[in-house]
Amino acid sequence: MNVTECNGSGGPEVLRSASAPDPSVAPGVVIIDVMASGVNHADLLQRRGRYDPPVGAPRWPGLEVAGTVRAVGDGVTRWRVGDWVCALLQGGGYAEQAAVDESLVLPIPPGISPVEAAALVEAACTVASAFEQAGAGPGETLLVHGGLGGVGTIAIQVGAALGMRVLATAGGRARADRCVALGAEAAFDHRTDDWVAEVRSRGGADVILDVVGAAYLTKNLSALSTGGRLVVLGMQGGARGELDLGMLLAKRARVIGTTLRARPLSERAAIVALVERTVWPMVPDQVRPLVHATFPLAEAAAAHTMLEAGGVAGSLVLLP
Repeated sequence: MNVTECNGSGGPEVLRSASAPDPSVAPGVVIIDVMASGVNHADLLQRRGRYDPPVGAPRWPGLEVAGTVRAVGDGVTRWRVGDWVCALLQGGGYAEQAAVDESLVLPIPPGISPVEAAALVEAACTVASAFEQAGAGPGETLLVHGGLGGVGTIAIQVGAALGMRVLATAGGRARADRCVALGAEAAFDHRTDDWVAEVRSRGGADVILDVVGAAYLTKNLSALSTGGRLVVLGMQGGARGELDLGMLLAKRARVIGTTLRARPLSERAAIVALVERTVWPMVPDQVRPLVHATFPLAEAAAAHTMLEAGGVAGSLVLLP
């Protein structure tokens, strides 16, 4: 089969087309003929040599795919050849076929395409896991950073569907306005607006979903309400920052870190099941992924270049 792998580490130019053996059927495993593969910031980190795939995962990037079931291994009870599915992977999505444990496979929700499904799985799992860890619920104020990114667009929609008061930040007034169109009550241009003051004027955030990391740590803590929870999803703004423990104690706040890829299979399976119970019923009437652009699998480097340049609204998807 054709794959796009990293020929070393570095810029987008290290992504090269290659051939690899078709994945083998094994007990409990589903083989998917990939129709679409999502592109995520984690893929950029892997390409740069800063986020190696777990032991046993394919060497090429890709954390989510959608397509049809090609084959099933012994013991697989739910899925049949020909089913339209999407899946959460530890790697290997940049390929014509993907092998995945059956517990990490989901049906493509009625009303959306495989391309949209490939842009939804990883973000939905990230958001559902973050909400569960933070105990986020109706009536609370949610602040979403990177509101027009792949995770941010889903977080805004899920939060609004749950009855949360959603605030967001984005780079530029036009992007902030699109966050409002997705369901945010208000959105702020992080380049020009004092978003901390804006959030505090609204009583503070009960839950913050943050993809920035160190650069926003102090500001996030200031923006939290008493008893607030900061969930760190990414480190686009650095991995090390100073934490004002006095403010943390005074607010009785919590800082929570979360990831998906490195978790044991049982935990990832539980998150996928959580998504099917809680997010899937919202699709497509209340939650729908935004697909900014699609690229042929062989042009994954162009997709990485676009994602790194900024300005993407939603997600990018590769088409094998």
